[in-house]
Amino acid sequence: MEEAYKMGFSGGLVQGKLVKALLEQNDHINKIYTGQSKTGKEGGDIVQAYSHYAAIKKIFPFLFFGIFFVHPFGVPVATEAQEPVEIYTLRQTIENAIKANIGLKVSRDGTQAALSTKKAQRTQFYPTFNLGYQYLRYDDKTASEIIFFPRALNQYNLSATVTQPIFTGFSLHHQYKIASLGLDTAKIYEKLTRQNIIFEAQKAYFSLLKTQKLLKVSQEAVANLEAQREVADNFYKVGMTPLNDLLKVEVSLANTRQNLITAKNNLEIAESDFNTLLRRPISADVVVQDILDYLPFEHDLDYALKMAEENRLEIKIADKDVEISKNEVALGKKDYYPSVSIEGTYFRLGDEWDVSGGDGINDPNGWRIAAVASWNFWEWGRTSYNVKEKMSRLSQARYQKEEIGDNIRLEVKLAYLKNKESEKNIITIKKAIEQAKENFRINEERYKGQMATSTDVLDAQVLLSITMTNYYNALYDFKISKAFLYRAMGQEVME
Repeated sequence: MEEAYKMGFSGGLVQGKLVKALLEQNDHINKIYTGQSKTGKEGGDIVQAYSHYAAIKKIFPFLFFGIFFVHPFGVPVATEAQEPVEIYTLRQTIENAIKANIGLKVSRDGTQAALSTKKAQRTQFYPTFNLGYQYLRYDDKTASEIIFFPRALNQYNLSATVTQPIFTGFSLHHQYKIASLGLDTAKIYEKLTRQNIIFEAQKAYFSLLKTQKLLKVSQEAVANLEAQREVADNFYKVGMTPLNDLLKVEVSLANTRQNLITAKNNLEIAESDFNTLLRRPISADVVVQDILDYLPFEHDLDYALKMAEENRLEIKIADKDVEISKNEVALGKKDYYPSVSIEGTYFRLGDEWDVSGGDGINDPNGWRIAAVASWNFWEWGRTSYNVKEKMSRLSQARYQKEEIGDNIRLEVKLAYLKNKESEKNIITIKKAIEQAKENFRINEERYKGQMATSTDVLDAQVLLSITMTNYYNALYDFKISKAFLYRAMGQEVME
């Protein structure tokens, strides 16, 4: 506060001195003009002084306004400190995308659900404990009309039962195996989701850089054509060029401005995609670190195909699906076999709720063990039809695995060819950039010297814009295609 006060006070002194000097100068010139000053020279000096006087009279109100209203009393205007915008690197973008992505969180929950399913299925091997309580009411105390046997009208029964499966037609084994394979599949899906996020982050990052560069190209094109329009307009006004030259520049400038609008819109879309991926506010400012260098992919197509066969998670998921289908076929055959279990029961009976015996209760408590075998030996072909269905599902899984392999090989080759294409384009176009810039500069200078037409300048500008656009497209398409190639090979590369 004290420092600001000193600045304001010193600023006020400076302004006061400036106003005082202007008033003294104004008074001095007035005296010269009226002949009251003895310091002025005659003739030309008086005329020169009067011209100074007239100029100061014209600008004095503006100086006065600027001193006292635009910046009153020299007090500096306080400005709010802007928060620094975070600059994202490629690695930061990938890491933040992995942390924020909802799809990955869903996959992790899917893994936890599959783990719970496996644990629940494992409990089927263990004995089951059951506790039961029953109340019965009879209409007669006689248990039989042939043999007189009294019984309690009200009977309460408390029982505890233990059941242990012994043989279930191998169904418990196959159900547990299916649950285990389901957990393995869920874990692979989680890794696959992570790989997809890494590629999407790389794609969003390089797409944003590309749109930024293309916007810069459009802005430079507009600036060049605006300068060219000014030159063409001056030439036309002095009659050095026809109106047609000026109109050509105007039309070309209008088209270029339209391209600039499109480039700005593309940049906003790229920023929105970037923010959505990282779950930031959709209109938040985005600043990313530029990456202009590039490293060629040093391996051949055979290496890429081999890596894809070994690493692609989709192939591993397809293998798991085939194994699950095999176990489902075996599970469908369980009804070809009987099921066997052992049951042990302890019971208590009574004519009151506390099951402690009573009148008409001959055996108030006891236990029993039973071996139970059950077999549905005839169901009109139901089991056979179920097995045939599972066999068809198994055949489908095998065909789908082959199709996935074909698609992966095609995907790898397309990514490899696209990467090589972009790499060659970079090398080719990079040499033409300086030539296009020099060509535009020469035609611009020649036009100023009336040695070239406006058409030559416009063609040179179009050529320069196309060259720069092709270069940035090739550069960042190369980076995107390289990231996609690594993704097609099933590798996580965070570059």
